Parts: sequence; C-alpha cells; structure tokens
Amino acid sequence: MASRTSLPALSPARFAPTPQRPLRAKARLLEHLTDIQPHRHDWAQLVFSMTGAVRVSTEGAHTATYIVPPSRAVWIPPGIVHAVTAIERCDLRTVYLAAELLPGDAWREGRVLEVSPLLRELVAALPGEPDPQPAETPDEAERRQGIERLVLAELKRARPLALGVALPQDARLRKLCEAMLREPGRHAGLDDWAAEAGASPRTLSRLFREQLGTSFAQWRSQLLLAHALTLAARGRPMSLIASELGYASASAFSAMVTRTVGMPPSRFFAEA
Repeated sequence: MASRTSLPALSPARFAPTPQRPLRAKARLLEHLTDIQPHRHDWAQLVFSMTGAVRVSTEGAHTATYIVPPSRAVWIPPGIVHAVTAIERCDLRTVYLAAELLPGDAWREGRVLEVSPLLRELVAALPGEPDPQPAETPDEAERRQGIERLVLAELKRARPLALGVALPQDARLRKLCEAMLREPGRHAGLDDWAAEAGASPRTLSRLFREQLGTSFAQWRSQLLLAHALTLAARGRPMSLIASELGYASASAFSAMVTRTVGMPPSRFFAEA
C-alpha cells in the first residue's frame, strides 16, 4: 500500500485578502496520497485542481467530505476547519476571497460548484505569489483587477452540485466512514464492514440513522457516486468503474446509479 504524506498548510496568511487585493490565488503541486493538514482562516476559499482529483474535508456543524475531479471545485466559507487530500497527483489551485465579495446566505455553506472552462483559465491567469515580484505596473494591475472581476462573475454563475458526503461525530462510525472513503469497493455489505469495525451491523445501522439521518446503503451510494464521477472524468469505461467500486457487473452498478439519482449513468455523468 502506498504511504501517505502529511503537509502543513502553505502559509495561508501570506495570501490573506487585503483591501487592495481582496482576491488572491495560490498554486501548489501535490503528489498522490498527500494530505494538507486541517486548518482554518478568516476568509473564504475556493479549492480545485487543474489536473487530478482531490478530496476536501470540512469540520464543525456541517462535517462533510467532497470528492471532486478537475471540473468541480469546493467552496469553503470563512472560519471552517478544512483539510485537502490528493487522491492522485494534482495541480492544486486555491482562490482566497474576502468575505464581503460574495455576501448572502448561499455563500455561508460549504458546497461543490461547477468549474467552467472560463473560470479555470481565469484562475490560472491570476498571479500565484503572495505579492507580485517585481511590483506591478499600472497596466498589470488593471489586467489583474479585470481578471478578478471576471472570476467573481463566473463564481456567481457556477452551478452548485449535491456531491458532498456527510461525516459523523461518533468515533466508531467516523473510523468506518473514513475507511470506506479510502477504499469504497473493499466490501459491499454492512456485515463485512461491521466485522472489520468490530461492531454489530445493528449498532452501525442505528448510528447511521442517528448521526447522519440516512441508512448505510443510502450513504454508501452517495460515496460511490462521488468516486464514480471522478473515475468517469478520467475517461474510465463503465465496466472498469463498476469493478473498481466493487460491483460484479456494469449492469449492477448502472442499476444503483439509476435508483439513486433517477437517471442512467451515461446521463448522470454527462449532466453532473
């Protein structure tokens, strides 16, 4: 099994939004199975990858994990503890925004957003250093400010997607859910996962209901959809996606997707 690497957050305070630069960008290459340790800051954040899938986990009142391919981003409101894991080698992009840039209740909750091709190119065009070196010329500053305005416009148009997977507070169930996140296809049924966790299926079923308001099967389906979307974004065929997620056949996987989202996988992956 590949070893994990844990890294501290890369001096986020050096990129803190200011009245002169209320929107800042940062680029960072992460190797496979690299974790950025949990941290928080007083400004909002948009995180996504130009290449490679990432997992973003948040803590607090709305503890959740988001598994996103390059066509998706995670919005993190100010003050939320969060961590990032590279599911595969990725070119991570972070945009820090002063809270007043996007006011309103809709921006106070973490969520997954669609990343348009224009938004990707705009973020890539933003300066990725704490401060421009050497100092910007008036023309460079005008160009940057124009890009920043367009980034905000694209963010306001970005479509939210229900791809987050809630995580429990109970330590026993949290450990099980984390194991399922790492290897969703290792076991198919609750009995096998319960045996591994050293708890009875009945106890785990109760904890899923109490902690997450859902059944094991419903929670696992959401997790598998998130992983499947990432695999589909890499161009994996449906048979291979089904196999990697522990399904005996593509038809069985297709039935799960159709049952969960009300449409076949081909349409779900095209629309999502």
